[in-house]
Amino acid sequence: MASETHRIDTRLIHAGEPEKRICGAVSLPVFQSSTFEYAGQSSYDELKYIRMNNTPNHEVLHRKLAILENAEAALVTASGMAAISTTLLALFSPGDHILVQNCLYGGTQDFIVSDFVPLGFQFDFIDADDPASWTSMLKPNTRGLYVETITNPLIQVGDLKALAEFARANGLISMIDNTFATPVNFRPAEWGYDISLHSCTKYLNGHSDIVAGAVIGKDTLLKKIAHKLIHLGGCLDPHACFLLHRGMKTLALRVRHQNRSAQAVAETLAGHPAVDRVNYPGLPDHPGHGRARELLEGFGGMVSFELKGGLDDAERFMQRVTVPIVAPSLGGVETLVTRPATTSHAGMRAEERQAAGISDSLIRLSVGIEDTQDLIDDLENALK
Repeated sequence: MASETHRIDTRLIHAGEPEKRICGAVSLPVFQSSTFEYAGQSSYDELKYIRMNNTPNHEVLHRKLAILENAEAALVTASGMAAISTTLLALFSPGDHILVQNCLYGGTQDFIVSDFVPLGFQFDFIDADDPASWTSMLKPNTRGLYVETITNPLIQVGDLKALAEFARANGLISMIDNTFATPVNFRPAEWGYDISLHSCTKYLNGHSDIVAGAVIGKDTLLKKIAHKLIHLGGCLDPHACFLLHRGMKTLALRVRHQNRSAQAVAETLAGHPAVDRVNYPGLPDHPGHGRARELLEGFGGMVSFELKGGLDDAERFMQRVTVPIVAPSLGGVETLVTRPATTSHAGMRAEERQAAGISDSLIRLSVGIEDTQDLIDDLENALK
């Protein structure tokens, strides 16, 4: 078993595993059973049942995820959006007001605007780079703060330390989507965040073959979220749990390669005459570079950029690449390239995207684990 003294590479392999291996199996078996024998449980939430998210496959993941981020508890869900929507609905009530970072994953923003607000909730956007403006946004009914570690798709790094401190000083529940950073590069609980959210579809699984989510954080809050998840039915299938469990064991190896490769790709793009702007916190001229150096153990595998030729050149570039796959999503072993306006942020109205700084020609690159030079050669060829 991994202990608190072990580093994350060791924790990924051993943390949360059964103390006695089941029938001696080195790999945890798949418990593909919806129902388990009654064992005297006194609480409905404790009954062993797939929808309760408490099969052996779930419980190993819950322990491992909590230990990875040095948090108290964790919960896996059927998708990243299940994690996000269930958390918001579990922790807040109609009439409550939350502060939301002004550039988020399109699905999150669309849920808040289109689903959360019609249920009677309130929100205001804040600039995560401007602490002096946050106090004026507070209301008597403000209860929460929602941000992203590295934003999708502009790859911004807000003042994460100040945001956590502001939430704590004002009695707000602090929530952060840590998908882009992963526990390898950032562990929110260590910086004072109450809740960390993940689309495990991305880096945690890493192989583009399941959809899953996770909520990690304070035990008292996780109990509320777990109970709400039982009612909403967003449980993760045990076989998907098995695949996520397997994928996580190589997370540190994958992410560190992606950190290095994305840095090299970003530097190449930044120096190319056809490229107008590159968004990557590892570049010295990135507005959040100094902050990212302080907060993050790696700058991540996500790069976004604009070409000088606009939308036509962006389309031409995506047609010419051969190593990256033109597809939505991110965080897998293969490099993926997309225009957020047509994928991750397609649910937002055009004027909302423009207001957030997401142009139709913005290209988002999720750097995989291919050879770095092969990837750079292919990108340079596509830019000719």
